[in-house]
Amino acid sequence: MDTSAPLPYLTAAFYRFVDLPDCSQYKDPLQSLCEAQQVRGLILLAPEGINSTIAGPPEGVRAVLDWLRAQAPFAPLEHKESWSAKAPFRRMRVRIKKEIVTMGVPALRPASQAGTYVKPQDWNALIQDPDVVVIDTRNDYEVEIGSFAGAINPHIQSFAELPAWLEAQGLLDTSKPRKVAMFCTGGIRCEKSTALLRSQGLETVYHLEGGILKYLETVPPAQSLWQGQCFVFDERVSVGHGVAMGDHQLCRCCRQPLPEGALASAQYEAGVSCPRCFAHTSEAQKSSARERQRQWERAKAKAASAQASGQADHA
Repeated sequence: MDTSAPLPYLTAAFYRFVDLPDCSQYKDPLQSLCEAQQVRGLILLAPEGINSTIAGPPEGVRAVLDWLRAQAPFAPLEHKESWSAKAPFRRMRVRIKKEIVTMGVPALRPASQAGTYVKPQDWNALIQDPDVVVIDTRNDYEVEIGSFAGAINPHIQSFAELPAWLEAQGLLDTSKPRKVAMFCTGGIRCEKSTALLRSQGLETVYHLEGGILKYLETVPPAQSLWQGQCFVFDERVSVGHGVAMGDHQLCRCCRQPLPEGALASAQYEAGVSCPRCFAHTSEAQKSSARERQRQWERAKAKAASAQASGQADHA
């Protein structure tokens, strides 16, 4: 096998804040196109824009991106690419939402209110400035496996909790001006977070262009201020420098990375629970999860057997 060749599945992550009052008109055409191109993943559409991660054969993914860029609202759309040996997603969904990333702040306009972009190559200098408050806008379980040195972890369980945390920290108080730098996985949450700060009157607000993923892709490890790995919302689970697949595993129940030592814990059961979520699901829910896991394992064994049989027939 030529190890220099790309792996067979291309993943494209993208978002764009843009006024999209007629977002529902794109739902069916996108669903049909993705299915025809054997592309899977999730596309969210809302009046504030589009947010997506899709994967599939490279020609199929690029056909979807080309179609989107042929539509006026998405013409400037940028995306990030990565490659994998197996399909990161099992199905394709296009969904209409109130927000492409849920913050729960009515009337916020990220398309026009967001802070200043900072390119990955300029990020280190910004966050090493002692006058800059650096905030990781991701959920606690994401921060747990990696973040920038010195960044503040708000210890939130969902993005919708961030506005209350910012207010509690006095960061929405315009009588105390300060420089704030925010970051997240791909850029969408920190862009919306800076829009919130600016909507409250703060002006010196920055966010990492392209998010952590673009930073890991762009900045050489020897110059990097990133520590650990970055959680991603697909079958790769985590990535490191160069956006190479990391070594974290996913709990199929809570969809969060397994905490350290989880596999040795009595509260871990594949497809059913982990130490994070064991206490939060009932026995009935665990039983249902066990049945799903058994069905998945049977289907996987059947597919492996069919593949082996096909290879034997062609031997």
